[in-house]
Amino acid sequence: MSSSSVNLHRATFTTSAPDIRRLPEDYGIEVAFAGRSNAGKSSALNTLTNQKSLARTSKTPGRTQLINVFEIAENKRLIDLPGYGFAKVPLEMKKKWQKALGEYLEKRDCLKGLVVLMDIRHPLKDLDKDLIQWAVDSDLPVLVLLTKCDKLKQGPRSAEVLRVKKILNEHNADIKVQAFSSLKRTGSEQATATICEWFNEDLAPELPEE
Repeated sequence: MSSSSVNLHRATFTTSAPDIRRLPEDYGIEVAFAGRSNAGKSSALNTLTNQKSLARTSKTPGRTQLINVFEIAENKRLIDLPGYGFAKVPLEMKKKWQKALGEYLEKRDCLKGLVVLMDIRHPLKDLDKDLIQWAVDSDLPVLVLLTKCDKLKQGPRSAEVLRVKKILNEHNADIKVQAFSSLKRTGSEQATATICEWFNEDLAPELPEE
């Protein structure tokens, strides 16, 4: 399969689901985006797909309450998972989001890569580390995007990327770390290359027989 067969710019919204039972059938390849509610996840999705409003952005963090599905090719999907950790919402609603996120991560066989977004100024909070540890335990490749890197000058930015890399290298796992800015499009080509690489690997579960 050539790299030209996957183009993130072709992403189209498919559905929003409150839980995994409402998602498309569990075959093909999915790459999921996850992060704290203030990490700029929706903005990153819009930047990587070169679309202004594919994923809804809001000045109020935590508006992604459902599992959102975007198809980029046949049986190849980007998944926008509910944000975690920051949103000022009722506890019961937060628990519901967390359950949907946890179920997806644990039970979705076609998940083949996880993009974890963290504000470069506040990386590696406990929930971020828990998520990365889960991916490592599941032998799942991880791309860490340190978002909003335009907020830092080049020196502190590079130092923070190196610091996070050093910490995550202790996992001895397939974890890539890079700076990213939706505003300046910093790191978008590098991130796109990694995601397309995951899609192009022949890892998809076979289509179930009728």
